[in-house]
Amino acid sequence: MARNIQSLERAAAMLRLLAGGERRLGLSEVASALGLAKGTAHGILRTLQAEGFVEQDPASGRYQLGAELLRLGNSYLDVHELRARALVWTDDLARSSGESVYVGVLHQQGVLIMHHVFRPDDSRQVLEVGAMQPLHSTALGKVLSAYDPVAHTEAVDGERTAFTPRTVTGPADFEELLDLIRARGWADDMEETWDGVASVAAPIFDRRRMPVGAVGVTGAVERVCKAGEVRSDLVAAVRDCARSVSRDLGAGRF
Repeated sequence: MARNIQSLERAAAMLRLLAGGERRLGLSEVASALGLAKGTAHGILRTLQAEGFVEQDPASGRYQLGAELLRLGNSYLDVHELRARALVWTDDLARSSGESVYVGVLHQQGVLIMHHVFRPDDSRQVLEVGAMQPLHSTALGKVLSAYDPVAHTEAVDGERTAFTPRTVTGPADFEELLDLIRARGWADDMEETWDGVASVAAPIFDRRRMPVGAVGVTGAVERVCKAGEVRSDLVAAVRDCARSVSRDLGAGRF
């Protein structure tokens, strides 16, 4: 059996470390966290920095992820057919809804945000492409859990953390919720993941009628909801967007 290359394993572990937590770490912190000698850690960091995968803040000397990783990540996302097909439709959805739009896919035990359209106003926003969201509490995650058997297994077998008092965590209650989502064709998240935030999402299918992702709108509860329910016009807009992307992927009319 071929042996893994230790230096590459350490470099990968270093990148994962910098991608989480404080996002900007000193040499001693990196070495301690990975159980490496400072000289070894410094050599790997210096190599990653030379390749553009890591950057060092000149003032503090601390390290963070570099722009080259973003370029490579965007290259991966650009060749993904789902993202390419969703571009125009999600832009239209953001304009018509006035809210942020996300496209997510199943990745490991969560939802990977592969496309994010900013809310069309002048507010300061952070691009969340590459971020992970939970399966059991977000609208995107619940849609995937309802329609994708693999996502369903991950959500049912995994830990369903109660992020807020509204989060559905019980096995029977969660299955009942997924039945409702399949019956109506969309999912919502009304402060189940983040206080003050609501969202609605619908599934995207490919030419085999298999679920390949989900698209959703997210915003402040007072804008997304009316009288304690997600606005019906937002539900309709999200479902129309999902159908349009699905048609472009070859799913036909449904």
